[in-house]
Amino acid sequence: MATKHDLILSHIESLPVGDRISVRGIAKDLSVSEGTAYRAIKDAENIGLVSTIQRVGTIRIERKLKKHIERLTFSEVVQITEADVLGGASGLDKDLNKFVIGAMQVSAMERYVTPGSLMIVGNRVNAQKLALEDGAAVLITGGFDTVPEIAELADQLSLPVLRTTYDTFTVATMINRALSDQLIKKDILLVSDIYMSLEKTRYLTIAATVADYNRIAEETKHSRFPVVNKNMRVVGIVTAKDILGKSETQSIERMMTKEPRVVKKEMSVASVSHQMIWDGLEVMPVVADDLTLIGIVTRQDIMKAMQLVQRQPQVSDTISDQISGQIQMSENQSIDGRFEEPTFRFSVSPQMVDEMGTISFGVLSEVIAHAAKQTMKVNQRKNVWIEQVSTHYFRLIQLESEFVLKTRILELGRRSAKIDMEVYIENSLVAKAMVVCQLMERP
Repeated sequence: MATKHDLILSHIESLPVGDRISVRGIAKDLSVSEGTAYRAIKDAENIGLVSTIQRVGTIRIERKLKKHIERLTFSEVVQITEADVLGGASGLDKDLNKFVIGAMQVSAMERYVTPGSLMIVGNRVNAQKLALEDGAAVLITGGFDTVPEIAELADQLSLPVLRTTYDTFTVATMINRALSDQLIKKDILLVSDIYMSLEKTRYLTIAATVADYNRIAEETKHSRFPVVNKNMRVVGIVTAKDILGKSETQSIERMMTKEPRVVKKEMSVASVSHQMIWDGLEVMPVVADDLTLIGIVTRQDIMKAMQLVQRQPQVSDTISDQISGQIQMSENQSIDGRFEEPTFRFSVSPQMVDEMGTISFGVLSEVIAHAAKQTMKVNQRKNVWIEQVSTHYFRLIQLESEFVLKTRILELGRRSAKIDMEVYIENSLVAKAMVVCQLMERP
């Protein structure tokens, strides 16, 4: 039976985004005490259902959810396999580290069953009991039930016993995919992973003077600082250029850049990198929904993070990795010893084609993007961020074709580069592409 707390959360979740919420209003509408309403609203704020904004109040916001499983728990297995919980519900938050298919004799299973594992099995009560006694949860396939003894043991040990209508093969495939996704090390980096928190951030208030700026600039050896009002809301940013030649008694508020670019913790490092590199920004304030300052992120932090993402190893491959893993690169060397742009070879395999039997547009775009990055890395020793790709087909690229991709750097600036790509099959030009990319500075 749902508690009052759960009912309040469900009610809040059903409200349209933007609706104002108050303790008194919730208490009156749902006939609960104001204390119960207050605790539920705070819980709703913690899980991202509502946000409190100064001078506005508490409002319903769009829930911010991660698009990937950060850790695979038995609760996630319930969602993945559409399972029912037959016992041990208190253990649903425990982590799953591997699964075992119970298709052998019980005596032979013991060596494979370890604490934290999941036994996938049919209606074999002895195998279910063995799993629970050895610290493993149980997933019963085929829609079979279990006996009361097993459900009671699961409750005692806080180890879930689940039931799904899917067969063993389908369930194993589902869970294996989820485990594989969890093992991909190249997660999307967010600003929250790298930003400097408020405790370590130096900032100025609108009441500050040039003398105050000079003092903290001398202390920190930095030259850019966010400016906040009395409510800690970001209202500007001030740099050394802004105060150059100004009297020490002058107000920072008169010289700062108003309404500066800001970022939020939920934004990806890649998107922030795009803004900072393209607009030449060295520092961006990190703010809450109501523009309250919670820290800063610097271009150096962004560059270090992007370099780390490109270098780190992976336990499991993404689709991008599977495509790039099939690209062969060869460096061309001219007669005078200079290295020219490299060439790339790629064979079109069955999983890379569309319904017409020709190379998928997404696959070709991925090959082109990879070639552009490698070209800049080899020739200019720079990492890049792909800004734009324009592709033109002259001939369809069929299944099992092998094509050669030739690259040529057309323009090279301080912040961006333009690369010409030509795709050949048996010395015939079949496609061209133009790639515009941003150069990433080395930290």
